[in-house]
Amino acid sequence: MRPLRLDLRGFAIFREHTVIDLTDADFFALVGPTGSGKSTILDAICFSLYGQVPRWSGKTVVNALAPSGIEAAVRMIFESGGRRYAVTRVVRRDGKGRVATKQAGLQLLPPTFNVAVLDGDEPVEELGETLAGTPVELDAAVVDVVGLPYDQFIKCVLLPQGEFAAFLHAKPAERQEILVKLLGLEVYEQIREKAAERDKAATHQLGATERLLADLAAESDDGLLAAAQERVDAVEALTARVVAEAPALAALDAQRRAAVEALAAVDSRLAALARIAAPADAGALATAGQQAKARLTSTADELTAAEEHEEKARARLDATVDPADVQRTLDGLAQLAALRSRQGDGAAALSQADKAHASAVKVVERAAKLAKAKADEVLHAQHALEEARNTDRVAVLRPLLQVGHACPVCEQSVDTLPARREVGATVAAQEHLKRVRVEAEQAERERQTADDAARETDRRLASIRARVEQLEQEVARLAEVLADAPEEAELQAQLTAHAQAKEALDRAGVARRRAMEQQRAALAEVQRVEERLRAAWRIFDTARDSVASVVPGLAVASGSPVVAPPPVDRDDLQAAWAGLAGWAKQAGERLTTLRTEADQAARQATASEEVVLDRIRDWFDEAEVAMPREIAGLDRAVTVAVERAAAARDKILDARKRADDLRAQRKQIEADRAVAATLAQHLKANNFEAWLLEEALDALVAGASEILRELSAGQYDLMHRNREFYVVDHHDAGLTRPVRTLSGGETFQASLALALSLADQLAGMAHAASLESILLDEGFGTLDASTLDVVAATLENLAARGDRMVGVVTHVAALAERIPVRFEVRKDARTARVDRIG
Repeated sequence: MRPLRLDLRGFAIFREHTVIDLTDADFFALVGPTGSGKSTILDAICFSLYGQVPRWSGKTVVNALAPSGIEAAVRMIFESGGRRYAVTRVVRRDGKGRVATKQAGLQLLPPTFNVAVLDGDEPVEELGETLAGTPVELDAAVVDVVGLPYDQFIKCVLLPQGEFAAFLHAKPAERQEILVKLLGLEVYEQIREKAAERDKAATHQLGATERLLADLAAESDDGLLAAAQERVDAVEALTARVVAEAPALAALDAQRRAAVEALAAVDSRLAALARIAAPADAGALATAGQQAKARLTSTADELTAAEEHEEKARARLDATVDPADVQRTLDGLAQLAALRSRQGDGAAALSQADKAHASAVKVVERAAKLAKAKADEVLHAQHALEEARNTDRVAVLRPLLQVGHACPVCEQSVDTLPARREVGATVAAQEHLKRVRVEAEQAERERQTADDAARETDRRLASIRARVEQLEQEVARLAEVLADAPEEAELQAQLTAHAQAKEALDRAGVARRRAMEQQRAALAEVQRVEERLRAAWRIFDTARDSVASVVPGLAVASGSPVVAPPPVDRDDLQAAWAGLAGWAKQAGERLTTLRTEADQAARQATASEEVVLDRIRDWFDEAEVAMPREIAGLDRAVTVAVERAAAARDKILDARKRADDLRAQRKQIEADRAVAATLAQHLKANNFEAWLLEEALDALVAGASEILRELSAGQYDLMHRNREFYVVDHHDAGLTRPVRTLSGGETFQASLALALSLADQLAGMAHAASLESILLDEGFGTLDASTLDVVAATLENLAARGDRMVGVVTHVAALAERIPVRFEVRKDARTARVDRIG
């Protein structure tokens, strides 16, 4: 198996569609930081094939989904055994959070398929011939195509971390199971089972052959053969007699048939004439037709009268006034009256609004006067407050004044002290000012309210005046339009006249439709009666035609002309039937005489034929053969009798021949059984398989030793003893020691040598496995510098061979730099990405 291209979408850390093209990457490395998704790429390769991954727990597929993802899809294009395939698996999470594989498939691609033409981010598509379409089918098909089950794939092709040396260190039984599968040694067990089955089948076949031989011996003795030959001779003698008598018997049979046919023809004509009889309703049909036509004429006259009456009613209706125009005039008069009534109401409202407005203006004037008076009071109170404050200030300064000293305010010399005053006038003046201001504010609010009310009455007055003016204009316009209109009573009379004319027209229409229905009914009745008459005439014509052919035969048979059926009066059905019935009676009387002569001739011909048949019947009884009832069957009867007698004789001869053949077949079966029994016995023990495994293990170790010497610069050879692996250390005097004593780098070389030998040395012996690549996911970071250098050189030597793909997962820069093609794996906040370098 060699991967060519890998498409990932929603798989683990690869949320977005990612393509990894490995078509020309014979030696590559997956590099990047720890946790970036390098090993996930190998997981995807393994998952696409087997639906499971070594790093996961069992066969769970939940790890295939990216965190919080709904769907994951993986498609891989790969080569195996020289053919290209496409394998696909899709995992989905349902509404209950359960994760399962919902789609899986394997297609065989055409030889000309080009991996580079794939495009788009949808990895699930039909690319070739479908080999599997369900997960169960895919699990079986992958093993057939790759040749390895999952457990052996991860030991021979994809070597995950910690399991690189699994085959090298495997237990002998486990290693034997892998080799049996790789080499297809189970085929020898299948051969043994087939040989045992053939031995058993041959034994049963011999028993059946003996029973058949016993039965055939009883069926083919000499006495039975002699009796069968005598029977053949007797039947052949009967055949000769029947052939000799056949011409005379045929002539007598033809004569009898002609006489019988002549009698039957006369009877047929008599029966046809006997069926001629007039139907019971032939006369009633003509009367019904006349009555129906009379009704049709009557209804036509009634329809004409109804149509004329309807036309007159329509003319009277057309002469009336259009009710729509009348109604519009009536509506206009009613509207004018309503407008005039509204005009009076508007004048009254206008007068009332005018009075309300005048009253509101007076209220505004009074409120304005009051507000002004209160404002004046506020001014007086403010002056009083100022005076009170001055008085209080003087009273405060009075104790500071001294006669002969300067005044602290005006700095003048004080000659006389002023009279003493009480302090406190300012508080009273402030209280008065506060009260007066409150009253002034209340008066101003009342003035404002009165002013708003006056403006509202003014607005309402203007609105009412505008409506009144509009009503006056509408009344004037409508009065002008209806100036020449008739009175309402006259208009109502016009409506009444129109309604009466319309009602009369409706009644006339009903009468016309009724007359039309009656005419249609009468016409239908006429058509029904005429159809019955036509059907009755067809019956008559059929009856007349059925006996018209009697005339020529009757004329020939009687030797005298016969009058043809009478002519038909198509206007009188009853008379036509009467004439035909009379003619049929006359013709029947003439034909009765002819029947007596034909019956006598038929009896004589039958008696002559019966004499010959009695003689032949005796011959058949003598030969013990059943004679057929019909003369035409005589030849067939004797032919069948001869064939049956010969078949019975030949059956005995065939039984003798089959017995001879069975004796020869019995010899061959006995020989085949001996071969199958011997082969099953030789393959029954495990020695043969053990010998094959020993040979395979020898070839495997020999190939691995050659590769290991090359990889270890001639230090190590590989050998096995008791199915355990050992190394021969040529740097230590050829010391032989178990492979578990090797260092990390040496273990890597030995394991790699075994893996390559599986592909090189056993490829020709393995029947199904396809070992075309090796993918290593090993922790190279744990190796020291020298061992790492050995590993790097080993991988370079392996890649240089050019016969298989080598892929390595590593985050060791020193190792990655020595690999020509690198796929750098990096991860951002959303998804992992892959970039090719080199």
